[in-house]
Amino acid sequence: MNSQKRALVLGAGGFIGHHLATRLEKEGYWVAGVDIKYPEYSKLRADKFIIADLRGFKTCQKIFDTLGPFDEVYQLAADMGGAQYLFTGEHDADVMSNSAQININISSLIKESPSSKVFFSSSACIYPKYNQSDPNNPKCAEDSAYPADPDSEYGWEKLFGERLYLAFYRNYGMNVRIARFHNVFGPESAWTGGKEKAPTAICRKVAQAKDGGEIEIFGDGNQTRSFLYIDECLEGVRRLMSQEEFVGPVNIGSEEMVTINELAHIVMKIAGKQLGIRHIDGPQGVRGRNSDNRLLKTKLGWSPSLSLKTGFAKTYFWVETQVRKYLEKSKAEKEKNEVNFSMQTI
Repeated sequence: MNSQKRALVLGAGGFIGHHLATRLEKEGYWVAGVDIKYPEYSKLRADKFIIADLRGFKTCQKIFDTLGPFDEVYQLAADMGGAQYLFTGEHDADVMSNSAQININISSLIKESPSSKVFFSSSACIYPKYNQSDPNNPKCAEDSAYPADPDSEYGWEKLFGERLYLAFYRNYGMNVRIARFHNVFGPESAWTGGKEKAPTAICRKVAQAKDGGEIEIFGDGNQTRSFLYIDECLEGVRRLMSQEEFVGPVNIGSEEMVTINELAHIVMKIAGKQLGIRHIDGPQGVRGRNSDNRLLKTKLGWSPSLSLKTGFAKTYFWVETQVRKYLEKSKAEKEKNEVNFSMQTI
């Protein structure tokens, strides 16, 4: 009998889900990936990939009936993006309703599969605004989540998701694990189009700027964050899933906190460019956020150790390549259009 473990990655067309499916394949799993879109930058390494809208219950049911049972289910599917997408208020209804519907569908189906272990990706965005007003001393320990006051509807929906899966854990014995991700970044994450986050947005701006020019930063740039490289995120997820009793929620993030201005200068140094910073109005989120890893170290015996500079060096050069490809494609299309126009007017 085949003893190969079977994993289902929901949201496999996205940044983290794509990398996770690849890692599981390398570990010897049989992997099925599901998303509403294909991965944008490279082919997904999975035994099966299905394009599907997980907001439909019958669609989800068909996936489980056709491909299941699964030893592990990784629920990363969500309507999300960067500050320009989440903090303007323009997408709040979709962010909440789309993600909530997916989680209601998946939790209901996994209830019928008691042998499956499920991972739910929550977010540091669930933490209260009132604990993140001081950029130098944010409070993001897991037990500080209540009284709840997330700074976005995305954070509220993630908090609802946590409570939903924990309710199924209590009432139906669902074998769930929950992690709160802190600003995961790396190659193959969105770098343009409005859903990009600060790491790749800054890398893009630096890559596009000419030496001696300037880039734009939302706010005064003194807001603080920590950023977690994708490989370390996946290591934390796999370690959490190997735990027999600890459910979470637990932070998976770096404790290397920097201001956005400092981050910009790190990227400039990697790029070898001298650039100025122009601060403009725009969505910023909370003033300070940093991962508190005390519980992570206690329960998993591990904490991320890759330096910010190392992770951003890998990410910047990937983004720089994407920018160059985009510019070359745009130039070729422009020249083609000019030739066609010239032929039409002769």
